[in-house]
Amino acid sequence: MVYGLSKDGSEDSLLHVLTVSDGKDLPEHIENTQTANPRWLDDGSGFFYNQLTNKVGTPERFLDSQARFHRLGADPASDPILMKRGLVSGVDYDRIQVPLILTYPGAHSVLLVLADVRPEVRLLIAPLEDALAGHASWKSIAGFDDELTGFEMVGDDLYLLVNKGTPRGRLLKTSTAKPEIANATEVVPQGPLVIDEIKRAKDGLYLKMMEGGIHRLRRVDWDGHVADIALPFDGTIGEVFTAANEDGALILLSGWLTPTGVWSVDTNGKLADTGITPKPPIDVSGYETKRFFATAKDGVKIPYSLIYRKGLKLDGRAPAFISAYGSYGASPFTPNFAGRTLALIDAGAIVGYANVRGGGEYGREWHKAGQLANKPNTWRDLVAVCEDLFAKKYTSSEHLAIGGRSAGGITVGRAMTERPELFAAVVSGVGWSNPLRYVVEQNGFGEEPEWGVIREESGYRALKSIDSYQAVKDGTPYPAVLLTTGVTDPRVAPFHVAKMAARLQAASSSGKPILLRVDYDAGHGVGSTRAQQDREAADTYAFLLWQTGAEEYQPKNDAK
Repeated sequence: MVYGLSKDGSEDSLLHVLTVSDGKDLPEHIENTQTANPRWLDDGSGFFYNQLTNKVGTPERFLDSQARFHRLGADPASDPILMKRGLVSGVDYDRIQVPLILTYPGAHSVLLVLADVRPEVRLLIAPLEDALAGHASWKSIAGFDDELTGFEMVGDDLYLLVNKGTPRGRLLKTSTAKPEIANATEVVPQGPLVIDEIKRAKDGLYLKMMEGGIHRLRRVDWDGHVADIALPFDGTIGEVFTAANEDGALILLSGWLTPTGVWSVDTNGKLADTGITPKPPIDVSGYETKRFFATAKDGVKIPYSLIYRKGLKLDGRAPAFISAYGSYGASPFTPNFAGRTLALIDAGAIVGYANVRGGGEYGREWHKAGQLANKPNTWRDLVAVCEDLFAKKYTSSEHLAIGGRSAGGITVGRAMTERPELFAAVVSGVGWSNPLRYVVEQNGFGEEPEWGVIREESGYRALKSIDSYQAVKDGTPYPAVLLTTGVTDPRVAPFHVAKMAARLQAASSSGKPILLRVDYDAGHGVGSTRAQQDREAADTYAFLLWQTGAEEYQPKNDAK
């Protein structure tokens, strides 16, 4: 087994290899990796992997990575480089793209994936033996324009999840000998649900589906028959685990008030809770959840979910904390067990999640509607959700806080700078606040397909529109703001929130606190310990309850 270890949330990993039978590490270590995506040969003698440059902390860090092969027992320094930019004639690509060589059980071919921040990838194929020998002639299957977002190789067949012209996805089948999208057989046409992901098992392909923020599950057998697999409740499928030589699947399944469990799916489509994960001793009978749709400025319906204690009085006085994201075609706010946020709810707050445009809740169109020049839809969707809450008397502006992490910092930062009067407080966790300066951070250039290229006029204008730091105006009564960062963050450089905090402190006329929280032993949150997460949550909840007017969290006047 290959595994990587990263220090202090840096995500800069050192690869190790251990033998599963005795749990002992082999002597070789591979440096300058992050995810690495190792893919083994069938005989376990070695694996393909991706390696980064060693230019840590510079804008070159994630550019020009390379695909290599490591044979067990060999010196990693001598691992052959099988793909890097400029190495192979006819395979030209941009410096931000990551080359990954993927193997499949029993297959005589390998796939070369060229990927960046987009959901779509470029895909090529070559014989396995030629790739190992370093003289593969790579044949193109799909380019970025084909909008390919998923694929599986089964023997001599290729299954492709294609979104071009069908933004919710369709499943095609072609051959490894002559892989052509144009002449491929359609196995599953586009339907009302989004096909998020495909996973191969012995009894067929499992399809993870999305319906506006709720997951569904289907299976396609090898004859092309599609069957719905009934889930026990509306929730989130965190992951689908399958094996090529085993029927069925394992899934991680969670709901807002149902803790994540590992569920098995048998070949008849029957689900069962394996009981592997212990259930927390929490009584959830006192809580309820609601799902609503707000109407955006342009008439589009925006789904959002609320969690709160039963018996809530709808008088507009309840503290509320609404989170949003809306980037990369990702859907992070699907029903996941409320967990530690129940502490905030127990203090009288409403916790909510807005499925704004830019995510993947309704497929590629939903993503593109909040991408590049369309990005303002993302924060204006959040504004629409907040105004809908006011209309329903769940809360009001003096009791409302909004929050976003990472790219969600754009969403809440621009909602605040555009409509500061709507919010009592804002929390930007490791938030991207100053995108116009992406050229000086190590994870900057790779983000260009999502936000824009600053060297181009259209890209500059798109980046300027999402830059919260640039949108701050002197003398404006901004809400209270808490900005957090981790010093080792490889994804959003700490300067983003530091500059934003300083700018808001100088500009705001409200007298409300603008606070900067720094964790010197953490990064973007990936790899943070439970204790670190608990401490940040405690600080955040105390801030929110204080600023949204929760009575028990107001400063006491002890003057005699």
